[in-house]
Amino acid sequence: MISRINEFLDMWGIDIWQATLQTFQMVGISLLISILLGLPLGILLVLTRPGKSLENRYIYQVLNVLINIIRSVPFIILLFFILPFTKLIVGTTIGVQGVIVPLVVYTAPYIARLMETALLEVDRGVIEAYEAMGIATKDIIWHVLVRESRSSIILGLTIATIGLIGATAMAGLVGGGGLGDLAYRFGHLRYEADVMYVTVVILIILVQGLQSLGNRVAARLKKD
Repeated sequence: MISRINEFLDMWGIDIWQATLQTFQMVGISLLISILLGLPLGILLVLTRPGKSLENRYIYQVLNVLINIIRSVPFIILLFFILPFTKLIVGTTIGVQGVIVPLVVYTAPYIARLMETALLEVDRGVIEAYEAMGIATKDIIWHVLVRESRSSIILGLTIATIGLIGATAMAGLVGGGGLGDLAYRFGHLRYEADVMYVTVVILIILVQGLQSLGNRVAARLKKD
């Protein structure tokens, strides 16, 4: 058993390590950009909806419809559909660099919707109390909305990150690199079952670890 494991690591260890690093790279970069886009979009959705401080029916409806359209398209279809746009933005459609654009396009609207849901959970009475004191809207956003909903935001980002990991696995179909690419090229196309099993185990460990971490952080923030 030990000798078989050593033999497997000698043959595939470097490839699996590189694929894991590529997955972390894709998830990390895409998640950061998606948060920078999704959080403001989520806030804008909340503030421009009917009855809110910056109520604007047109902006809200446009954002709402656009986010729904993007979220209704499965990632694998979106991946191929925006290949020309990806090529225009980053100059390539393969490798880690080539999948960042579709990953962001897929994840940012999802995060925006999760942020909207989290922010809407904040007690309306708390917001009205700050508004009555003449606190500026921008201060209410960061010191009331975001602060009061930070536990839900963390849980939402955890869900989005796990979904992003799944999307990076599908990105292997266009040579995006990462664990999905390794599992597809070698585990599926070349019938290397051991490679498939190991990549699945690594993905399970990543997801379980992230979910546990997200739950702990959210629980701690809720107590503070």
